[in-house]
Amino acid sequence: MMYFEKGSENAVLTNADLENGIKTALEKLGKRNKVLIIPPDFTRFHSRAGDLTVYAYNHLKDSVTDILPALGTHTAMTNEQLSEMFPGIPKLLFRVHDWRNDVVTLGRIPSEFVNEITGGLLSFDFPAQVNKLVWQGGHDLILSIGQVVPHEVIGMANYNKNLLVGTGGPEGINKSHFVGAAYGMEKIMGRADNPVRKLLNKAADTYLKDLPVVYVHTVIGRDQETGKLVVRGLFIGDDYSVFLKAAELSLKVNFTLLDEPLKKVVVYLDPSEYKSTWLGNKSIYRTRMALADGAELLILAPGLQEFGEDMEIDRLIRKYGYVGTPSVLKYLEENDDLKNNLSAAAHLIHGSSEGRFSITYCPGRLSKREIESVNFNYAPLDDMIKKYNPGKLKDEFNIMPGGEKIFFISNPAIGLWAYKKRFFD
Repeated sequence: MMYFEKGSENAVLTNADLENGIKTALEKLGKRNKVLIIPPDFTRFHSRAGDLTVYAYNHLKDSVTDILPALGTHTAMTNEQLSEMFPGIPKLLFRVHDWRNDVVTLGRIPSEFVNEITGGLLSFDFPAQVNKLVWQGGHDLILSIGQVVPHEVIGMANYNKNLLVGTGGPEGINKSHFVGAAYGMEKIMGRADNPVRKLLNKAADTYLKDLPVVYVHTVIGRDQETGKLVVRGLFIGDDYSVFLKAAELSLKVNFTLLDEPLKKVVVYLDPSEYKSTWLGNKSIYRTRMALADGAELLILAPGLQEFGEDMEIDRLIRKYGYVGTPSVLKYLEENDDLKNNLSAAAHLIHGSSEGRFSITYCPGRLSKREIESVNFNYAPLDDMIKKYNPGKLKDEFNIMPGGEKIFFISNPAIGLWAYKKRFFD
């Protein structure tokens, strides 16, 4: 059922619109006594999920007993981040998702189903895993809040991914990521219907159907005149239609189809959001379908200080590097540490250009040796920031002094860019 929907590709929803949307939906749902809110973490700050969580809390007050940011494998939010993203909400309400230990396995999707949806590529079974608080908390309402946007693992982010991956455990996260990598990222991104989504839908329909989950989805776009991010849509409901409507709008808002492939792309990573290549490689994921063979991708990353936010994943990235699919699959067969961490293996595949284009990182806090050790090129940040000043570039084609033509992207998380022929072939 849809409790609230508003938006279009040209709409600009105000704070009052967002607050009214939450209020309208909650009033339709009626009084609830024990509410769990599951927003994203600080890496999804621009989703406006923080504001929506605040509006929900202000309406529900003491009925909100727990707030569990959907960390997935990310590190826990700091007090400063909580204050910035969720102003006014008591810190004592926030819980930390421990993806390695604090989960329960509700059941398993048979290997035959995985084999069917991947066209015979994979044949492992899949565990439906969520944080214990989600399953055992006794809540009479679970608000799952987040942004629908093109995504490298799931095609279009959010819906039940917020639960089964965002509050999931090692096996579920690893296997869902590897299904996407094995099937092919470029066949998944920007598509609501794909094997990973089928897998999570099957798990949710089988094991989560009795949970009182209501999904709150935003669609965020960039205003072409001001360059600022705006809310284009808000959809609140408890079934698949809420995701499909948001995904349909997101494709119109977040997907840039180009008439010709790009020869040079410069991406800027906000240091408050992007501190690892685990996240920063969205620069690669979201632009790879737009890049010409032999193109150059330059990534300005002033906040970059690590490869993986999780210590074990960081170690694996440093050990194996972004070396392309054939090498990663060979390492996978020969090494138990990678075999037991399929999400890291998937990430290594996703982060490689497969030799088709060059990737140059300009990091704030990683050395030249570290960057080159994982198979990226290195360039000094200060030099490149001076040459390609993010504050002066437009989110589109720019002609630099001297005549160089570049395509600039100020935040890769908000969209997907593709050469038309590559996307539709």
